[in-house]
Amino acid sequence: MAGDDLEDDFVADDLVALSEDEGVNVDFEEESNDNDNDNAHAEVAPDPSDSAILKKRKRREKEKEKKAKKRKLAMVNEPIPQGSIAAQSPEDLEAYLATAQKKSFKDMSDFELDDIRIPASAIADTTAWKGPRTLDQLVDFIMKILPTLHTRLGQRPKSNGAPTLLFITGAALRVADVARILRDKRLRGEKGGDIAKLFAKHIKLSEHVDYLRRTRVGAAPGTPVADAATRRLTGSLSVSALSHIILDVTFKDSKNRNLLDIPETRDEVFKTVLGCPAVMKAVKDGKTKIVLL
Repeated sequence: MAGDDLEDDFVADDLVALSEDEGVNVDFEEESNDNDNDNAHAEVAPDPSDSAILKKRKRREKEKEKKAKKRKLAMVNEPIPQGSIAAQSPEDLEAYLATAQKKSFKDMSDFELDDIRIPASAIADTTAWKGPRTLDQLVDFIMKILPTLHTRLGQRPKSNGAPTLLFITGAALRVADVARILRDKRLRGEKGGDIAKLFAKHIKLSEHVDYLRRTRVGAAPGTPVADAATRRLTGSLSVSALSHIILDVTFKDSKNRNLLDIPETRDEVFKTVLGCPAVMKAVKDGKTKIVLL
């Protein structure tokens, strides 16, 4: 079982926050001479370096504002939970995944599709969850509906680059939000592994590889393209300890499409993430559960 890959005696490394440049206060002294008949005042010429620092600060402030606006736009589409496809039974979700899977393998016969079909037994039953399927509820969702995952996230991974959880979503900005939530102490405790962020475009593949090779990862939120590329090209992302894969299907983009509605992300989910032989074997053997959020 995947549980054999974990140890209980690890204290997670402290996260190192990058400090920002402190503001520079520039004081100018004004000199006056009351005895001077012309009442002249000394002038202080501005230091060119001070001007450069102020410009740099303004530029950084504008960049922060832009990032904040993008994050708000990414979160504005949080869906109403009552309409979530993910709230259905494992049997209904099996049919839903099979329909989506067929769109990615249009040339396959029904017989061939049956070989790669995700069985209901491999899909976590989340029907007991009656709350919103939104990121602000993710910690409670995992604690109440996925107790095994909750336990494993609080344990120390035995091997580098071998997460117990893959959280697959369609947008890089969403990945950043998920990563922050998964770092919650209620999930990781004091021993849980690092939370990796796997992006398709924002981080170079070589940086992914180096990070995964030297880090004990507990969970890896990412886009399906990033997860697939990292594993397929380098083998640096191990699935030996993988117990859960969460598919972020409730969240929809600005065009009202979820992870499996978008052709590109749907294809990557089925062809390279779930299509990985090691992952598919773990799923069919009951070692890895598929969770639809």
